[in-house]
Amino acid sequence: MLEQKIIIFVSFGYMGLLFAIAFWGDKRAEAGKSIISNPYIYALSLAVYCTAWTFYGSVGAASTSGATGFLSIYLGPTLMMILGWPILRKIICISKINRITSIADFIASRYGKSATIAGAVTIIAVLGIVPYMSVQIKAISTSFQLISQYPDVYMAKNASSMSFTKDTAFFVAILLALFAVVFGTRHLEATERHEGLVAAIAFESIVKLVAIISVGLFVTYGLYTGFGDLFAQASLVPQIKHLFVMEVNASTFTGWYNALFLAMLAIFLLPRQFQVIVVENVDENHLKKAVWLFPLYLLAINIFVIPIAFGGMLHFYGQCFSDPVCKQGLPKAFDGILKFTNGIVDADYFALTLLMAKKQQGLALFAFIGGMSAATGMVIVETIALSTMVCNDLVMPVLLRLSFLKLKQKNDLSRLLLIIRRVSILLIVLLGYLYFHYVGEYYSLVSIGMISFAAVAQFCPAVIGGIFWKGATLFGALFGLLAGFFIWVYTLVVPSLAQAGFLSQDLLTHGPFGIKFLTPLQLFGLDVQLIGFNQYTHAVFWSMFANIGLFIGVSLFSKQNAMERKQATLFVDVFKYSEESIKSSFWKATTSVVDLRMLLERFLGKTRTDNALSQYAREHDINWENNLIADAGLVSYSEKLLAGAIGSATALVMVRSIVEEEPLGMDEIMHILDETRQIIIYSRELEKATRDLEAANERLKELDRLKNEFISTVTHELRTPLTSVRALAEIVQNNPDLDAKKHHQFVGIIIKESERLSRLINNVLDFQKIASGQIQWQLTRVDFKEVIEDSIVATGQLIEKKKIELTLEMSEKECFVSGDKDRLIQVMVNLISNAVKFCDPDNGRIKVGMQKEIEKTGDNENSFLKVFIKDNGIGIGKDDQEIVFHEFHQIISGTEGRPAGTGIGLTISKHIIDSHNGRIWVDSELEKGATFFFTLPLLE
Repeated sequence: MLEQKIIIFVSFGYMGLLFAIAFWGDKRAEAGKSIISNPYIYALSLAVYCTAWTFYGSVGAASTSGATGFLSIYLGPTLMMILGWPILRKIICISKINRITSIADFIASRYGKSATIAGAVTIIAVLGIVPYMSVQIKAISTSFQLISQYPDVYMAKNASSMSFTKDTAFFVAILLALFAVVFGTRHLEATERHEGLVAAIAFESIVKLVAIISVGLFVTYGLYTGFGDLFAQASLVPQIKHLFVMEVNASTFTGWYNALFLAMLAIFLLPRQFQVIVVENVDENHLKKAVWLFPLYLLAINIFVIPIAFGGMLHFYGQCFSDPVCKQGLPKAFDGILKFTNGIVDADYFALTLLMAKKQQGLALFAFIGGMSAATGMVIVETIALSTMVCNDLVMPVLLRLSFLKLKQKNDLSRLLLIIRRVSILLIVLLGYLYFHYVGEYYSLVSIGMISFAAVAQFCPAVIGGIFWKGATLFGALFGLLAGFFIWVYTLVVPSLAQAGFLSQDLLTHGPFGIKFLTPLQLFGLDVQLIGFNQYTHAVFWSMFANIGLFIGVSLFSKQNAMERKQATLFVDVFKYSEESIKSSFWKATTSVVDLRMLLERFLGKTRTDNALSQYAREHDINWENNLIADAGLVSYSEKLLAGAIGSATALVMVRSIVEEEPLGMDEIMHILDETRQIIIYSRELEKATRDLEAANERLKELDRLKNEFISTVTHELRTPLTSVRALAEIVQNNPDLDAKKHHQFVGIIIKESERLSRLINNVLDFQKIASGQIQWQLTRVDFKEVIEDSIVATGQLIEKKKIELTLEMSEKECFVSGDKDRLIQVMVNLISNAVKFCDPDNGRIKVGMQKEIEKTGDNENSFLKVFIKDNGIGIGKDDQEIVFHEFHQIISGTEGRPAGTGIGLTISKHIIDSHNGRIWVDSELEKGATFFFTLPLLE
């Protein structure tokens, strides 16, 4: 055994470490350097889902029914995170915009900010979580007794007869309550994130994960040689071997799917899960990474559950399984509590008892700390969430209505709010202790947890229906909740009280007043054995049936008021409106800034109020000395601030107390929303138009640059032949006695350069006509063989001068097209001239050809002429093959530089071919030449 002093010292040291982490986290947050603003901390904080139920109870469940006993509890959250993340994202978005403080506030806000439904949700949540709270108290107190008194401890069922002063669980409950008070109620505003708390919870998640993995590694590789050895030995014991497979019967399947369903809902409907997933969320994008990080964590923390369970059963019950007398005394289905020589070993605590039996006190102490982390993390976050709900949605609405308390006249209520929350934490934990003391000892950890899961499942219709169905009404949600809760109490809580001796067992057997039709375990005559329901499946079936039925039925036959309709629209269509439009005012009244400031100071305190109003003044350029009247926008802003401290329902009541007029009617609200949507749509269209204009402007800038280059190029191209013509003409004029040979040579050059000038000018004029749409076509029946022949004659001298080898590939048959012959010759001349320009300077080769091709479109056949001009020059890169046809673009060689010409020849050619219903393109690779193709429709 371990000395109690050592255990207590280590435990308090660990809690001190958690306080240090929380304090450091808060200080970093105040300095604007958040340590939780990353998806990994967020995902780890979600692991507060893994409580003592996970750390201890899963092993007990695995010892009873193998993987089916616990796996669905973790597959449910995995499925919800992976498949249901759009729901979670929508809930987070709604909560951020509306400064939601809890799940009760969320439901109340959706249904017209109703204080009635907020109070109902709070009561259901508190009573539903009390059994779960008792699980944590039971786990800590029992594990403390185990490692401090092993092997002399005897866990007999006599806790109810033990005095409070001698009951370890009582002191555990008090300490847990005090820890929760210190951790979670240092600040008032509930929507101000508890960054230090979240950091501590994330650290606890690491500790409990490492602890359970350490135990699993010791059992698997310390007591055995690995998974294979452990499972092989377990398979030799018939009582264990049957746990390897899932029994194929109705009861197993219904129980499995029921647990899966409850776990999927619990991951976001449990108050503590809503707190960490929604309220404490820093960035919605963190959810994207958490959807796979959190399931990965669940896999890791459960990977050694079955090995620990099988190792414990082999160690503690091995002899008993082979002893006929002992075996006869074992329960057939293993209820998790099995006898051995010195007393009773609870399978829930194999993770500790195995270590103690093998004298691994150090590892056992670490495992105890891991289990304590799992339990304390749940208690702290759960009580913080519940205390917020109790304060905002239950106590404060009642106190504010009690006129004799004169709370509305007090200047500062912030301290009262903190006191209510702290007292609420103490009472909630004590309720959990009382449930453990008088009821919880009769059930395993998993069984108690299922009771709480079934309770919070009653929030599902109101939450899921509320964010997707605008027609859901307050009365539908309220009646559904109350009906589901009543059946939950009747089918789960009442039997547990009867089992504990508080109610007569006849109630379970014969029903109330002898009406067997109403027995809690077979409600309305449902034969659970016949259809394979267990107690929990039976309770969930009837409670959800009543809840969903009334939610839908009453909603269809009841009407919403203006506030309900407004909230329904904002919740269901949250992504259709910008955050600014949702945050805009729905009040048509004003009040004085002084009254509004006094109202805020009463609940937030003077410092927080001054900071909030100063921020609002900066954002809206307001001088409070000149602006004495609070407009509708400030009223709405103040309501949101109050909602963060006292909940949306109470905040609405308090704002109405100083504002005479009611919120806007639904018609006015929808008019505002419609106008806002039109503004948003117009803004988006304007943004798109702006982007188009920016793109067009960039295009114009590029064209302007290319135009300047074009002008520079054309000027250079014109100046060169003009200079030659002028110089040679002056020589001829100044030298009348020039010999005939020189005279003939110079005149020839002058003619040649003049023709070059004509071509340049014609190109520019053609381009101008094309750009202005003034070009005229002389369409005739043209034999394209003649076009090619005339083009070769026109470029023959150029080809001969460059010593280029020209090859023709043409059929002897005539190929007629409809076109402007001169323009088609112009295209061929441009393409052949380009080929000559870019050919290999030493061994130039050009191939010109045409061929007839047929294209089939359905039952039709279209004949067209395909012409090609191929060279063996420098080629054209893939990126340039489209832009070569753009105006002013030229392919610039890295060695040759910019080629001669204007850069509009291909542009003109493309326009001519396009105008003849053809298509032109280039196929080329760098350094492998280029082939220009174009097609024209053939005439029959």
